[in-house]
Amino acid sequence: MPEAKERVPTGLHDMPGHYIRRLQQIAVAVFLQEAESFGVTPIQYAVLQAVREAPGSDQRSLAGMIGLDTSTMAGVVERLESRGLLHRGSTRVDRRVRILTLTEQGQSVVVKMQPLVDRAQQKIMAPLSKAERREFMRMMKILVSTNNDLSRAPSEGV
Repeated sequence: MPEAKERVPTGLHDMPGHYIRRLQQIAVAVFLQEAESFGVTPIQYAVLQAVREAPGSDQRSLAGMIGLDTSTMAGVVERLESRGLLHRGSTRVDRRVRILTLTEQGQSVVVKMQPLVDRAQQKIMAPLSKAERREFMRMMKILVSTNNDLSRAPSEGV
């Protein structure tokens, strides 16, 4: 006997995509409230943190790590470099490859922002119990990794 298909959501408030978009809006708002004194957006922070975790990586690889298209990455890097938070250099082998490193100021900003970013994450997850938080993260990772190839900028680290 064939398996019965699950009903496809038809109303806006039955659609997971609607709630994912709303949660993303909330996550950005909470991040900006916590870290507003630094004037760093969530995407800029992701770039700074990725460079901190993988110093000396090239710009294209880092874009893949965090799921950004290369043109968006270029703009973000340009803004961070103009603020003195990031240094962009080239390799001796291929001058087109852009190697990224944090400046001292960039390192300081990431370190000072970490407790605020942690607090923002805690605020977002506060309504859930510890077990629910683990389950929510587990399920989100499944959805992201399984659907990664559907993204306009698939992440290479998933």
